[in-house]
Amino acid sequence: MPDRPGLRPDHVTPLPLTVLHADAPADVLVTGVTHDSRQVRPGDLYMALPGAVTHGARFAAAAAESGAVAIMTDDDGVGLAGDLRIPVLRVVDPRSQVGDIAATVYGHPARDLLMLGVTGTNGKTTTTYLLEAGLRAAGHTTGIIGTVETRVGDERVASVRTTPEATDVHALLAVMRERGVTACAMEVSSHAMVFGRVDGVVFDVAGFTNLTQDHLDFHTDLEDYFAAKARLFTPSHARRAVVVVGDQYGLRLASSTSLPVVTVAPPHMHADADWQVDCHGDRATLAGPDGAKLELRVPIPGEFNVTNAALAVTMLLEVGVDTATAVDGIASSPGVPGRMERVGDPAVAAPVAVVDFAHTPDAIDNVLQALHPRGRLIVVVGAGGDRDREKRPLMGAAAARGADVVVVTDDNPRSEDPAAIRAAVAAGAHAVPDAERAREILVVDGRREAIRAALGSARGPDDTVVVLGKGHEQGQEIAGVVHPFDDRDVLREELVRWSEEKTA
Repeated sequence: MPDRPGLRPDHVTPLPLTVLHADAPADVLVTGVTHDSRQVRPGDLYMALPGAVTHGARFAAAAAESGAVAIMTDDDGVGLAGDLRIPVLRVVDPRSQVGDIAATVYGHPARDLLMLGVTGTNGKTTTTYLLEAGLRAAGHTTGIIGTVETRVGDERVASVRTTPEATDVHALLAVMRERGVTACAMEVSSHAMVFGRVDGVVFDVAGFTNLTQDHLDFHTDLEDYFAAKARLFTPSHARRAVVVVGDQYGLRLASSTSLPVVTVAPPHMHADADWQVDCHGDRATLAGPDGAKLELRVPIPGEFNVTNAALAVTMLLEVGVDTATAVDGIASSPGVPGRMERVGDPAVAAPVAVVDFAHTPDAIDNVLQALHPRGRLIVVVGAGGDRDREKRPLMGAAAARGADVVVVTDDNPRSEDPAAIRAAVAAGAHAVPDAERAREILVVDGRREAIRAALGSARGPDDTVVVLGKGHEQGQEIAGVVHPFDDRDVLREELVRWSEEKTA
């Protein structure tokens, strides 16, 4: 399987270009579609889209040389494409056409799969993995498209973004269909909705986890962010909805969608919901209509993951999976890479070490509340560059309220000055009143050094060190260069160092 998201099916029935544009020559046949000139294969339609940095039409000649049989672009793109020996099709908004065109070229593969989509700020990845476990238990051959990976059956490819571009989405679904996949669990980001990445897909059921502050570098405000998420819950994108009514946005979505909707209330929130989650110690119950009561066994710690499991169970019930299979399947899930992932050997006398992807104030708060160390709780936290700047001090504050020791460091600084990002996170941590604030706040340049400092603050195996922000990621982007870096590997190495120093 190629190590890129743009997987293509082995067999595509060539389609005459007249399927796409009434004025096109009938003898031009299309066997694929892509928006990336570097991925063009012979027989492709190249979608030359306007971008944030440059216009895709600037690469039209390269696409033609690679075998593209036609170009589709906008007015600006026609001028940029120059003289080509293949048809150049002009449309007002080519991006709005991509999903439907890709679906047509690949034979509408989503229609042949059971499609489950999940959106929300936090919990998308965990919920899709739990869904996949339940679907496998029900006898499905499964696929996943999401933040961590794209999976076709048992084959895996690391993901580039949460939701691929529409050209890749439909190609992936066609590959899944070709390889016997019967059901797909997919994360749907707000960016995906704005850019039409799931156009041409109608999900059998769409799930909503929550909405908290994130991506305000892209969205104008939370209302704009919510509006993007809400687009998934319309008849052109989904047939049914399952909505967690744990915040004002879930309540609004449940009351405003025109889809048939089932609601789930998280623990300690007694909303008027179809299903209510009740946590008592290590056990959780999902109570539903007609007196139904399901005992949930959740393989990942934290009440927020109980809510994710409840959402997954309810979505599975909505697509016809029987209750016992859904519950048992989710209980059998091996967990999610980089989500509340325990690192190190539990038999070795060392601090408990956990890695999690939490990178929003709400997620940080949830993770720290879910950990119950016998000793001190030590957190490593940072914020990404070139992203929502407003949430940085809020992330620092959440860390300072929930931990005994906060180590502020670098995440993916990208093009920004790492020191400036660290300062913003640290300012939020220091702004928490003394009575609520961590006993110690450290600012450490360098992520490995910060992880080492966090372990250095640990007194023994009763303490817990949690490294937040990057989760499953295997690289750190600094000044445009991605350096190999996996929090889990580094934390594991530093645990060995810590143990050796203690026993020396």
